[in-house]
Amino acid sequence: MLKIILGIDGMACGMCETHINNVIRKSFPVKKVASSHRKGETVIIAEHEIDEYKLREAINQTGYRVTGIKTEPYERKSFSIFKRS
Repeated sequence: MLKIILGIDGMACGMCETHINNVIRKSFPVKKVASSHRKGETVIIAEHEIDEYKLREAINQTGYRVTGIKTEPYERKSFSIFKRS
């Protein structure tokens, strides 16, 4: 699994976040996507790499601009009811 962090310029509100999230969900096979206009970023969780050029193109066509892309391994956080000593 991969965590892809996008810097996005132009988001100003929750509707902007929704617009970005919907474009990504419709265009790419992702597990999860969340955007924050306050942070100016979108975080994508995907099983496989997403073509950076196609990702930029899809978002740029909406009027927003990708300012950067960072990819790192994603590990799901485990939950335990037991306290570690």
